[in-house]
Amino acid sequence: MKESIINNLITLREQSPLVQNITNYVVMNNTANALLALGASPIMAHAKQEVADMVNIVGSLVINIGTLDEFWVDSMMLAAKEASATNTPWVLDPVGAGATAYRNETITRLLAFRPTIIRGNASEIMAMAKVNIQSKGVDSRHGSDEALAYGKQLSEETGAVVCISGETDYIIEGKRVCAIHNGHSLMGKITGMGCSATAVVAAFAAIEKDFFQATVSGMTIMGLAGEIASIKAKGPGSMQVEIYDALFSIDKEMILKRAQISLLDE
Repeated sequence: MKESIINNLITLREQSPLVQNITNYVVMNNTANALLALGASPIMAHAKQEVADMVNIVGSLVINIGTLDEFWVDSMMLAAKEASATNTPWVLDPVGAGATAYRNETITRLLAFRPTIIRGNASEIMAMAKVNIQSKGVDSRHGSDEALAYGKQLSEETGAVVCISGETDYIIEGKRVCAIHNGHSLMGKITGMGCSATAVVAAFAAIEKDFFQATVSGMTIMGLAGEIASIKAKGPGSMQVEIYDALFSIDKEMILKRAQISLLDE
């Protein structure tokens, strides 16, 4: 597993895939910087007049529903439809799933275009699996362990790879389940860390057609970046900058030494 992550990171940096992001305006700068530091190439294209054309030239697509309005929802639908038609891998980040009827309706419409990967926190994944819970907006009221069964259900229902982020990250595709134990608590104090993780996963999906392995690679690298960044960080502000530097500097030795990954028996 670690060798696959290493090989994927090398390939990503060699190919510098173009990743289209229809994402929330709170995190655009963070997400773009994370992708650039990793070695990918971001483009933030939201206008509905161009999103379908853009899908045809990128390696992957991110749809993040953090800051919804009717115009962006139209763009999301057009992009998701084109990605589905052209077999372009796309990642759905269901920010705040369960919080409002409008948000849930938008997610339901997007699911019709069969996302390749779904990445969210425990509450978001549980809400998408139609569990009657109380959402706390973009924050999770639940641990990733609590959401594991619902992640499996969601993967089965949608055919997508499902990633549940938390203290332990779980990656699920059918009978394949992987647990990743990397990361740092300071990451939760920085706006958009989950959104950046989604974009990093999408970058790997652009170069690795085993999307389970692509998701494992992206989440492992993001968790490692948090751990490495925490060594020098003095608080959330410096942590954010250090994460970019860590994404830039992660190499084979760091992955072999620090990655904590386990495949779970089903």
